Amino acid sequence: MKFFVTGVCGQLGHDVMNELLRRGYEGTGSDIQPAYAGIADGSPVTAAPYVSLDITDPEAVRKVLTEEAPDVVVHCAAWTAVDAAEDAENTEKVLDINERGTGYIAKACAALGCKMIYISTDYVFNGEGTEPWKPDCRDYAPLNVYGKSKLGGERAVSEYLEKYFIVRIAWVFGLNGNNFVKTMIRVGKTHDTVRVVSDQIGTPTYTPDLSRLLIDMAETEQYGIYHATNEGGYLSWYDFCVEIYRQYGLDTKVIPVTTEEYGLSKARRPFNSRLDRSKLARAGFVPLPTWQDALSRYLREANL
Repeated sequence: MKFFVTGVCGQLGHDVMNELLRRGYEGTGSDIQPAYAGIADGSPVTAAPYVSLDITDPEAVRKVLTEEAPDVVVHCAAWTAVDAAEDAENTEKVLDINERGTGYIAKACAALGCKMIYISTDYVFNGEGTEPWKPDCRDYAPLNVYGKSKLGGERAVSEYLEKYFIVRIAWVFGLNGNNFVKTMIRVGKTHDTVRVVSDQIGTPTYTPDLSRLLIDMAETEQYGIYHATNEGGYLSWYDFCVEIYRQYGLDTKVIPVTTEEYGLSKARRPFNSRLDRSKLARAGFVPLPTWQDALSRYLREANL
């Protein structure tokens, strides 16, 4: 199989390219930058074929994908700055990237007859209640612009394609880019105490683990919508921070606060980001390892 991966300069796209290349597949990476601009870690992605692509340009998307003629497109590129998406001057750009751009890619995939894997988010739900959200639940009510744009992307994929995987993830962390783990360790080294939200509940997703699953999916025809975060139980951001400091060896005191008490975010966040992952096993896929194990591996590799 030949792959085309968008967003290879980001956390997930970087690891997806590494995973497929390690398995011996042919792959081309793309992003908006003129050349690959991720971490120079010597992994396969740094030497892989790369195409600069603005996914908001429908003709460029059609041309590039037609020339590349992939069997699978893994669409990792997205606007992910959740708070900045709320700024009026950014709204159309967010929709251009996450909704319309995804639609252009889906149309091109339909014309080529290739598979598409679209990365979505827990933010498509309203975050109410305590029950885990099931993949096939249709009670969509995103609370912010980012969530609305990603839901628009989901709808474009399901409208134009039959051979698709929509994979919702949450609380992403990986080696290539910024994330909650890096931020908390940096803050923990310079502060005696940190305040962390304790009323938003979900599960982290480690990008190397997710990448393995995505390529597993690409090797099948088990199409549909899936939820894919690490195993290990549901937790709050506060719980996650406590475990980060415990494993890293920091004595910084973590103070739990409510979202209202924290009060620094422009965008509304869902309180309930619990995602039901059981469909993965029913479809024959191997679930991701526990988030505690993923964090341990990440801390060994990240050299923070």
